[in-house]
Amino acid sequence: MFKGMQFFEKLGETEMTMKPRLIIVILALLLVAPVIANPNGPPWKNGSDMVIDTGCTCHGDGAPSTEVVVSISGVPRSYSIGETYDFTISLQHASNEIGGYLLWDYNSGTLTPGEGSQTVTDEPGALSQSEPGNNWIVSWTAPDSDIGSVSFQLVGNAVNGNGEFDGGDLWNILSFSISAPDTTFEDDSDNLQLRTISVGDYDSLFVAEEDPAALEAERQEGIAEDFFNNGNLFYWTTLSIIIIGAVVQGEFYERRFGGGPPHLDMSLAVPQGVRRGILSIVAILLFAWSVDSSQSWGIKLLTGMLMLWAIFGVYRTVVQARAPKQYTDLV
Repeated sequence: MFKGMQFFEKLGETEMTMKPRLIIVILALLLVAPVIANPNGPPWKNGSDMVIDTGCTCHGDGAPSTEVVVSISGVPRSYSIGETYDFTISLQHASNEIGGYLLWDYNSGTLTPGEGSQTVTDEPGALSQSEPGNNWIVSWTAPDSDIGSVSFQLVGNAVNGNGEFDGGDLWNILSFSISAPDTTFEDDSDNLQLRTISVGDYDSLFVAEEDPAALEAERQEGIAEDFFNNGNLFYWTTLSIIIIGAVVQGEFYERRFGGGPPHLDMSLAVPQGVRRGILSIVAILLFAWSVDSSQSWGIKLLTGMLMLWAIFGVYRTVVQARAPKQYTDLV
């Protein structure tokens, strides 16, 4: 009896040591489960929500992305009773080339999987991929009676292929419907009756990722060019201001301490004034052209300085012609 009690005590100790370990293993599995990808088809439910309605919220940031273009082709505008149609499901993304899908017609007709597809275990009327891929061909058989418009839900998930749920996996949802028999215009060509339906932003497919090193080199080049342009602008603008200031200062000192400008005889002043006047008109027109045609700041500064120089020449001719004669050779 004593040995039997020892046996049960050891058994109790074993159970006590096993329970914490079992709890740890279960918690580890619960933590690991969300990061295990679903290459053989997505789950039908995510908690209490159906993935077909809410999307692949475990992937990306939990919201649909227009970067994924989900398309389905071969869809009729209106179905014929009992007829079978071949649909092609495809995913497009700028970098993610493979993924998976879920398609359901809410059990209005019959969906049949093709190569790379399978029926969903929890909802045999729906289809999903059986392995990651693209361009799945599935069949849909219309209902055997007119039940009105048939609604479809298609969820496409373009993955980055690292086997985990992360921000690199992006998805989108496409909802569409097929009208009831004899409710749309019928064309002689069967091709015009079938259509391709898509959702997503096609422009995002052509956005290439740029090399960070190239971006940095371009930024440095922009800084160098900006420094060069601004350096030239500041230098030549400052030089122009200094020249104008020197001319104004020379005029001031000439009048204040030099007795005014020297006299110029009218026989010389008139032809000189005509020449400088014509030159001033040409310079003014040249400056106006540079401004009107939106030339660079260098051209505008150059033509502006030429215009001021030509106008100053006319001014000096007039001032010298009006200056009184000065006789400096008196004995």
